[in-house]
Amino acid sequence: MVQSMTNTDTRNIEATAAQIGRLAAKGCEVVRVAVPDMAACSSFKQITGLSPVPLVADIHFDWRLAVASMESGAGGVRINPGNIGSESNIKRVIDAAKSNNCVIRIGVNSGSIKKNILAKYGHPTPEAMVESALENIDFFEKQGFYNLKISIKSSSVLDTIKAYRLIHAKCNYPLHLGVTEAGGGIRGTVKSSIGLGILLAEGIGDTIRVSLTDYPEREVEVAWEILRSLNIRHHGPEIISCPTCGRTEIDLFSMVSAIEKMVVDCKKPIKIAVMGCVVNGPGEAREADIGVAGGKDMGIIFKKGKVIGSAKGDKAILEYFEKELQALLEENSKTK
Repeated sequence: MVQSMTNTDTRNIEATAAQIGRLAAKGCEVVRVAVPDMAACSSFKQITGLSPVPLVADIHFDWRLAVASMESGAGGVRINPGNIGSESNIKRVIDAAKSNNCVIRIGVNSGSIKKNILAKYGHPTPEAMVESALENIDFFEKQGFYNLKISIKSSSVLDTIKAYRLIHAKCNYPLHLGVTEAGGGIRGTVKSSIGLGILLAEGIGDTIRVSLTDYPEREVEVAWEILRSLNIRHHGPEIISCPTCGRTEIDLFSMVSAIEKMVVDCKKPIKIAVMGCVVNGPGEAREADIGVAGGKDMGIIFKKGKVIGSAKGDKAILEYFEKELQALLEENSKTK
């Protein structure tokens, strides 16, 4: 399942609910919301009633916020047991989770390892993170609570991969994958894609979040592309396009951008090819549900492997393509 997190002030009900709606529209299936104080918790109760997807309350330091969030409709809470306080406080959280049938996500990252374990290993190694998580799991199990999800994150891709491999071998709880503090733009996308991609290809992971210093909606887009590339799950159109070279004789960049805008709200998993020359273009376009292969001031339109026509000039090519794209989407709607 694809997850993201709001970055609005939770006390602003309208803004937070609107962002959750945008995330859900992008295909986000679980949204985590920060609940830093009781004012945010009060707003959270109203937000849960407006959300189209389950919400996870992100809690730190105050057990009372976790309890109140679960009583306010949270599907789960994310806590770091190490900063919630005494065992009695954690037990209160567990009791509330039992009463409200909530999931507790135990989160451990390189900055939140138990002090005694950190002293043992000297620094936040994957082994240290896993040992800290296992100690927490053991405590929860002794309280008769098993409705858990585990996350072990690091800003290091290699440490994250190793930690998840270790915990996967030692317990059977659902794992939430992520590379924490991955960064923004290209760096964050690459780090998350490599870290999550390797683990998912090994069959490790149940929910994922791509952490980017960017709009949360972008996190969802990247997450679905990771899943699509591994043929795990598909959501929305796939656009394949060539990187361009000296043979390209049309404005492919603008054409791809225009076609992306045509399908921005499309949820159907269709394959679209936008190719820039006659070398690989026709062959690639034929493999798609619909495609265009460009030549000098000309575009050939393919649909379901067959050439259906051509047009001259970028504007005419795009108009023809959009007309056939809409027809294809309508056909798909009628057959389902």
